[in-house]
Amino acid sequence: MELNYRKAVQDDAELLIEMYNAAFHADYIRCGECPAYGKTKEAMELSIAGFPKYIILSKEVPVGVISLVNRGDGQYHLGCLCIIPEYQGKGIGSQAFRHMLSVYPDWKRITLETPADKEENIAFYTKKCGFHTGNKEMDGNVEVITFYMER
Repeated sequence: MELNYRKAVQDDAELLIEMYNAAFHADYIRCGECPAYGKTKEAMELSIAGFPKYIILSKEVPVGVISLVNRGDGQYHLGCLCIIPEYQGKGIGSQAFRHMLSVYPDWKRITLETPADKEENIAFYTKKCGFHTGNKEMDGNVEVITFYMER
């Protein structure tokens, strides 16, 4: 599938909220909380300003978002990789992640967190993207597992 990417701007806040809410609704229902679900427009605008986000487009239709935060010295954090449900399972997430590796060629280490009970996320990050599992910890009411990738 051919994908394009464009950097999100402040005017994309409502679009990003719609995509985050679609992608994270099930997590919110299952756990009763999800930091990416239900953001206000103001919160999303602040997030766009502080953490670069790229809108993933398939045939110019927004299908997801990916965000890598540069922590300096080749250290990055994958803050968000979400694909709206009707486009999941089509290889978009892994293709978008590989694209981000080319956007940030200086990366030495990439980290992320995901809920520890989300087996599909764990399989995706380890088998499709090449991450290693790290520690488990509590984030509010949700147990999360950390992942890392180094070169």
